[in-house]
Amino acid sequence: MIKRFFGVLGVVVLVLVIWNWSLLAYAARQGYGQLKIVWEARPIEEFLADPTFPDSLKSKLQLIESIRQYAIDSLGLKDTENYRELFDQKGEEIMWVVQACEPFELKPKTWHFPIVGTVPYKGYFDKQLALDERSRLEAEGFDVSVRNPGGWSTLGWFRDPILSGMLKRNEGDLASLIIHEMVHATIFVKDDVDFNENLASFIGDTAAYYFLAAHFGRNSQQLIEYRHEDQDYRKYSRHILRGTQLLDSLYQSMSSDEPVSDKKKKKEALIQEIMTQADTLSLHVPRKRTGGRLPNNTYFMSYHLYQARQNNFKQELEEEFDGNLKAYIHYLTNQYPFL
Repeated sequence: MIKRFFGVLGVVVLVLVIWNWSLLAYAARQGYGQLKIVWEARPIEEFLADPTFPDSLKSKLQLIESIRQYAIDSLGLKDTENYRELFDQKGEEIMWVVQACEPFELKPKTWHFPIVGTVPYKGYFDKQLALDERSRLEAEGFDVSVRNPGGWSTLGWFRDPILSGMLKRNEGDLASLIIHEMVHATIFVKDDVDFNENLASFIGDTAAYYFLAAHFGRNSQQLIEYRHEDQDYRKYSRHILRGTQLLDSLYQSMSSDEPVSDKKKKKEALIQEIMTQADTLSLHVPRKRTGGRLPNNTYFMSYHLYQARQNNFKQELEEEFDGNLKAYIHYLTNQYPFL
């Protein structure tokens, strides 16, 4: 009887392994890629003590520790072992994120993973694997993009190190990024990446103002530069989000029997118009479009994923918490238990 039980159990496990082989293989590759970064990362103190390490980068490492401590003490974000080590990228990208979207509908393709649930992107530590995934998805008819993230959170599964590429950012951008990722390690709702990314963006972008004012002063050049960059980004984001609504209206107006070639022409014409108008925005630093190719639906969905709910969070912060960001974060932490 016992042998029969374990025999049946073995068959069930084997079936599950075969059924979920692609997921298991993906998880194994991701785990190896992340562990490789953790293993090769070195304590910040080693770089600070290294006379050959540039002083300008040493100051950025010290700044990150100040940002981290501010986020813990003044915002109430979780104290973790993150950002106590540095991984030297040696000037190379180390992660590629694949996103896909329906060609005539603003509906992202999603993937389901244990713990975090359903997400609208897939990360790779191997560029070729990311490009292969893009090719497969394009063959299925999806709009696809591949991008390099500035950082990511492993939600406590690993010690997230500082990536050397982060040190190229200016003070305000760096503060926003570090706080954004620390929010993920504090508040993360399963199956709701839209909420998670919008919230982390809102808190990171907002808290960067507070940190810069506290650390450098209210009239500092660092704060002024960040304010200009943030104002530019918000203005551009609002324009792209308006474009997203126009695209959504266009797609809904398309009939099922309309030729695909006609749909493509209408889509490309509208995206061209949106991007042309974006070039006329009055910004402190004009944006430069590169590559000559028009963006596809994934570009617009990315802005929706990270920026569409900013006004909602801002209104809630001001009306219900009188602008007290720490109190707001405390409320959210209790309202949305971590995973």
